[in-house]
Amino acid sequence: MNYKRIKNKIEHDEGLLGWIFILPAILIIVAIIFYPILRTLWLSLTSYSLAYPWRNKFVGLGNYLDFFSSAKFWATIGRTAYFTFSSTGLEIILGIAIAMLINMHLKGWRFLRTIVLIPWAVPTVVNAIIWKWIYNAEYGALNGLLQSLHIIDKYQSWLSVPWRAMNMVILADIWKCTPFIVLMISASLATMPEELYEAGEIDGTSRWQSFKYITLPLLKPAIMVSLVIRTVEAFKAFDIIYVLTNGGPANGTQIISYMTYLESFSFLNMGRGSALSFIVSIFILILAIIYIKILYTEDGV
Repeated sequence: MNYKRIKNKIEHDEGLLGWIFILPAILIIVAIIFYPILRTLWLSLTSYSLAYPWRNKFVGLGNYLDFFSSAKFWATIGRTAYFTFSSTGLEIILGIAIAMLINMHLKGWRFLRTIVLIPWAVPTVVNAIIWKWIYNAEYGALNGLLQSLHIIDKYQSWLSVPWRAMNMVILADIWKCTPFIVLMISASLATMPEELYEAGEIDGTSRWQSFKYITLPLLKPAIMVSLVIRTVEAFKAFDIIYVLTNGGPANGTQIISYMTYLESFSFLNMGRGSALSFIVSIFILILAIIYIKILYTEDGV
């Protein structure tokens, strides 16, 4: 009996010691993560403004209801969805194609593997500045290239029309982020068992059938991770919009993250800006769940 009592005391002391060791980490996590989240949630339920802090009052879900009943908000959500799905979808397609090309180990594949990662290494702000020069209506490289190929007769102002400006921003984002997809897919391709392809060759499968029935199913985990990460990044993209277009022209490239920035730091409405930040988080969570439901199967593929 004494032995059991001593054993229980030792286990209790060890558990207590463990909690003492992890307590600093828990406090840091609470201070860095949970407190800002809870503080932002509280601000989203108020009318707090940096311009008139003394007028702060509790409005409950008023900020959220204002946004959900606003046509401007839903137009911004539409632009955000277009930017997110267009850029992410094209990045996935190009990333898989380039990764497959590298995996074929054709002549010069090492050089291709090296240069394809260069855009990803460039900071987003620098990337946006580069593309702003490329799109310049007076001396831009894009105008010079297209005119030399006789595709256009005169220089175009690529960022002066809302629809065209959005597509130009998407192009710049694709150039920057496709290497990440290439890296993820290439890593997955490197772990695929050769026995499956050998068995497929014996059965007489074509290259397309091997890709469709062997490669693509095995790539699902990598595709899912890439989709979730890139969707989150694209949905909250800010710096490339800020540098390239400032949300213009005529709000044609204003997406939800830029709208959040304007509400919080231009209009100084911290309550409304906090509400928008939570709305962004909710949309991202919904998209992540949808991706997981679509791509996840019980066998882990």
